[in-house]
Amino acid sequence: MNWDDARILLALGRELTLRRAARVLRVDQATVGRRIAALEADLGSTLFLRTPGGYQLTSIGEEAFALAQKVESAALELARRIRGVDREDSGEVRISTTDSLACDFVLPALRELHLEHPDIRVVLHGSSELINLSQRETDIAIRNLRPDNPDLILRKLASWPMGLYASADYLQRHGEPVPGSGFAGHDLVMYEPYWRDRSVPTLVDEAIDQGRVVAAVNSSFMVRRAIAEGLGIGEIPIDMGERDGLVRLWPTRERRDPYDVWMVTHKDLRHTTRIRLIIEQLVRAFAR
Repeated sequence: MNWDDARILLALGRELTLRRAARVLRVDQATVGRRIAALEADLGSTLFLRTPGGYQLTSIGEEAFALAQKVESAALELARRIRGVDREDSGEVRISTTDSLACDFVLPALRELHLEHPDIRVVLHGSSELINLSQRETDIAIRNLRPDNPDLILRKLASWPMGLYASADYLQRHGEPVPGSGFAGHDLVMYEPYWRDRSVPTLVDEAIDQGRVVAAVNSSFMVRRAIAEGLGIGEIPIDMGERDGLVRLWPTRERRDPYDVWMVTHKDLRHTTRIRLIIEQLVRAFAR
């Protein structure tokens, strides 16, 4: 089994469908299916059971998967160590963050970086999905969740209070909600993962049981845009509400938990010149 075969096996073993595995590998579904069939023929063993729920590893497949994981770990460790001693201010760096943080902070920081170090190329992944640094899916992650991994280097970039906001247009049409009313008679914009995950969803710690959710989105940037378009009332960091020119409601009320922003990279990469330069620029951008 070569490394390319191991990558195919690992992707399908983790994702369980050809479509999702193909997306991770950035190839088409037919290629994944063809490579798995060829690998099984070459090994003379069935590695996956084809079921209505997707591809399931057989007992032999589980053994092959475990061995492929060891190969992957060794390859990633080698790559990290080599990159970790790189002294060049050129080459590629992958950054993962949310679209909102990318637009307000990361892209302006990259503009400043490019003026001084034009040979550094950045691949920016703007998504709310969690990215695995240990598997080299990214070099730097900027998130509002603090990871619990001893191999990662963490730095808090910001801790923003969360406030309640609406557009001037919305308030002209609907007026302000009354505290304690559960947002009765009002339209609401919610961050969908939070809204689905809570038995009693709230905005600035007020239950929304009497309000009407008119938009549930999976991106903090879309929450901001939906509020700005007058779709409804929503909860966003006060810093961002001020940036967007929105009207803050109940100015004495904040969400109990602030919006923390963490920058994370793997400890083996902390001395890589191009990564260090980007980290320094990002720290300055958030400090401003």
